[in-house]
Amino acid sequence: MRRPRAAIVVTGSELVRGERTDLNGPFYAREALLLGLQPVRIAIVGDDPDELEAALREGFEADVCLVSGGLGPTHDDRTIELVARVAGRDLHVDTALESEIEQTSRRFAERMRRPYADFSSGVRKQATLPEGAISLGIAGTAPGVVLDAGSCVVVVLPGPPGELQRLWPRAVASEPLQRVLADTTTPDRRVLRFYGASESVVAKALADAGGDGDGVEVTICARDFEIHVDLIVEPGAEARAASLEVAFVAPVADYLFGRDERSVQELVLELCRSCGLTLGTAESCTGGLVAGRLTSIAGSSDVFRGGLVAYDNDVKEAVLGVPANLIGAHGAVSAEVAAAMAQGARERLGVDVAVAVTGIAGPGGGTPEKPVGLVFFHVAGPTGEKSLRLELPGDREVIRSRCTVAALHLVRRLLET
Repeated sequence: MRRPRAAIVVTGSELVRGERTDLNGPFYAREALLLGLQPVRIAIVGDDPDELEAALREGFEADVCLVSGGLGPTHDDRTIELVARVAGRDLHVDTALESEIEQTSRRFAERMRRPYADFSSGVRKQATLPEGAISLGIAGTAPGVVLDAGSCVVVVLPGPPGELQRLWPRAVASEPLQRVLADTTTPDRRVLRFYGASESVVAKALADAGGDGDGVEVTICARDFEIHVDLIVEPGAEARAASLEVAFVAPVADYLFGRDERSVQELVLELCRSCGLTLGTAESCTGGLVAGRLTSIAGSSDVFRGGLVAYDNDVKEAVLGVPANLIGAHGAVSAEVAAAMAQGARERLGVDVAVAVTGIAGPGGGTPEKPVGLVFFHVAGPTGEKSLRLELPGDREVIRSRCTVAALHLVRRLLET
């Protein structure tokens, strides 16, 4: 059975200029896939009306066109106007929506101590919709809109990812989109997450297992220095997917760390929680990035006690208790100092488990003996310790990011043994 096609149009000149990373396109694509739609393209365009109109016309060729951005009150927010033009619809002011936006705008004006007149012209603009469009209400002051354009159902949501995601369930529940989804069958999605294996090794394991096809579509993506594999299974292909998964995973099973979408930091926190352990960090070259990952998870405070950034050697000695003669003998970037940092963090933070990172992130500071990208890791806990030495390629940002992921996976490995 043919799956309805979904085209995605994301607008915003800041995205085209590289000032911000698009989060809405991937969100739309994942959600469309889970609903049984077939994502066919993601177009990112700026605020130029000709470029946006062209992208919308192409998007309208799909069964569903998912649009984000360009719903604000300013002159360059043209999405609704251009959606109406492409759909051949007149524009009108939705009075109920106008009242909703006005109330919110008045509250904004009061909080910002500005006259409401500064907002009033934008209110009418944001409440102007194509004839026949359904308002989904607002998030902020920008509305969500669904329009049945005949051969295509168009969903238009605000550009800020948080606002878009708040309004998305309303879009899914709308009658025009439900009509399209009535003809879909949601495919099964199986998730495999690997760390420590290269993308080519994982791809070879898949090819040796027979590859995808026959109702099973496999995507392999290097993401966040991990390898993420998704199997999309059409109805009737479950047995084929199961046999493929078994044969595929067998040669790379040592690298498999997850069968769902939980991040490594979530897994680390859950492992600590299940064992009744507290956790801390001691960081040099990563400058607190490991602690940042852990504290990005809501509720992490029941496990994570704190982190120490010991960038200078004096801080390593005074705060973490690393002996000066140890640094003198082996250097700050060494396995010995990483181990001492981890033990110092356990003691100073009063935690059960501590992970330490020390290395040379570059671009300077390397030597033939200790080049840029050389990093030492050490994790210590009540059941044992693990060490790791890596020589990482890339620029400073890449090295620090890879260090962060490596440190978390080292903790995970210790806790899983």
